Amino acid sequence: MENVLFEVKEHVGIITINRPKALNALNGDVMTELMATVKAADANPDVYVMIVTGAGEKSFVAGADIGQMSTMSAEEGKLWGAFGNQVMLTIENAAKPVIAAVNGFALGGGCELAMACDIRIASENARFAQPEAGLGITPGFGGTQRMPRLLGRSKAMELILTTNQIKAAEAKEIGLVSKVVPLEELMDAAMAMAKDICKNAQVAVRECKACINRGLQTDIYTGAAYEAEAFGLCFATEDQKDAMKAFVEKRKLDGFKNK
Repeated sequence: MENVLFEVKEHVGIITINRPKALNALNGDVMTELMATVKAADANPDVYVMIVTGAGEKSFVAGADIGQMSTMSAEEGKLWGAFGNQVMLTIENAAKPVIAAVNGFALGGGCELAMACDIRIASENARFAQPEAGLGITPGFGGTQRMPRLLGRSKAMELILTTNQIKAAEAKEIGLVSKVVPLEELMDAAMAMAKDICKNAQVAVRECKACINRGLQTDIYTGAAYEAEAFGLCFATEDQKDAMKAFVEKRKLDGFKNK
């Protein structure tokens, strides 16, 4: 693949959007390759956690490719938005955790891509915005759905309707990102967080992610019932048996079998 790079380091699958001359804008080829890469990484038993980032030092993803969208009909626009949402849902619904390492502009589709990830870490030069209303369209890859869930209705309305761009510090203040670090430390910070996740029992990690995602889409009673199912499932794993036995015996567990 030319537009999306992939490598595995210490059980971490690093996915890089690779169109730096176009500020990593999302066109059809990028989106197709991104979805295929995420699916392959999710199915790879050597990958426990994924990191998504952009090539270069200026941009994570500066949005969808406006040149491609400028001549679309209403029907073509609907199909493009539906495909974009399919890609973002593939990321959000991946069994394994996905960390966005936001290294610059995360505008439009780039902000939506970051929000589809489970955790967001930003470099100090990162900038976030949903500029679509200024281009005569709505966000099309889930921005109107994920941003209110992450930030609340009022702040999401403000950012989407004004199209104002915010800096990394404000993004952290409002809860859009978890951490802000200098650009040169971004990938180290993302890798450190990924390794912290890798240290734990991966069956439990995946069930935790599924519980959170499903719970956010339903009422507390249904969510609690799903959590009870996941909780019980974990007691059928070797990881639970090994870890609790080690705890009771006051000794350190020498890694998980992840089964």
